[in-house]
Amino acid sequence: MAKIKGHVVVNTERCKGCSLCVVSCPTNVLSLQPREVNVRGYHYVYMKNPDDCIGCANCGFVCPDGVLTVYRKKAEK
Repeated sequence: MAKIKGHVVVNTERCKGCSLCVVSCPTNVLSLQPREVNVRGYHYVYMKNPDDCIGCANCGFVCPDGVLTVYRKKAEK
């Protein structure tokens, strides 16, 4: 079975920092930006541990504003 690698792209300007995606991630890839805020004043989500992403897309499913796009590809050996 091929190992799947994932990557999450966040629209940081639309993210309102609700952290539903952070809680839903089974591999603890996502986190809220501790210092920076977007133009609306919210701490936005970012990939804290990008190498651990499995591309499950749980984060994208639970995001109420649809700010996450999840990409998947086969990992190279």
